[in-house]
Amino acid sequence: MDEELAAALAAEEEEAAAGGSDGNPDFPTASLYVGDLHPEVTESMLYEKFSPAGPILSIRICRDKVTRRSLGYAYVNYQQPVDAKRALETMNFDVINGRPVRIMWSQRDPSLRKSGVGNVFIKNLGKTIDNKALYNIFSAFGNILSCKVKQESAERAIDALNGMFLNYRKIFVGRFKSHKEREAERGAWARQSTSADFKDFDDDSDDEATFR
Repeated sequence: MDEELAAALAAEEEEAAAGGSDGNPDFPTASLYVGDLHPEVTESMLYEKFSPAGPILSIRICRDKVTRRSLGYAYVNYQQPVDAKRALETMNFDVINGRPVRIMWSQRDPSLRKSGVGNVFIKNLGKTIDNKALYNIFSAFGNILSCKVKQESAERAIDALNGMFLNYRKIFVGRFKSHKEREAERGAWARQSTSADFKDFDDDSDDEATFR
């Protein structure tokens, strides 16, 4: 491993986890989010792929704190925002270790990611439409921060497993709901009910499990 690669991989800057540093107004960051990674992709493989676009400051694959297994995404931090822009424009959806990777600007501010402003939902897509095809279609109408075709495996699991018996007990499998959604539903239910008493549930009452 040469010195430049070692320096890039050893950099422990907060930018790698937080999303990079501010750049000029045209390119607000020099940090890229790289998602949909194969679990066996390493930092050195990412360096080999992304370094032709320009000098790299650091690379970090995010891993489970306990198992140290890849979580399937990484941050690639360039020295110059223009190099990050070049990588985004020329390498998005390129295949690394058998999988097309999804690249987008890293966004430090979670409120911007969760605001929903500018989000578009598309349904009834054909099975041949992948992330790249979706990106190519909609990029003609403006700058795309990110796009992803949602897999239907979760819905199939709900349809197939909801109501099944597990260890002689009927289980519920449904869409994950945030704490805020659950509280809103409880409030609506309470307003429709005059009273409720939960203290008489026995020890055999159903437990719940939530999967994301």
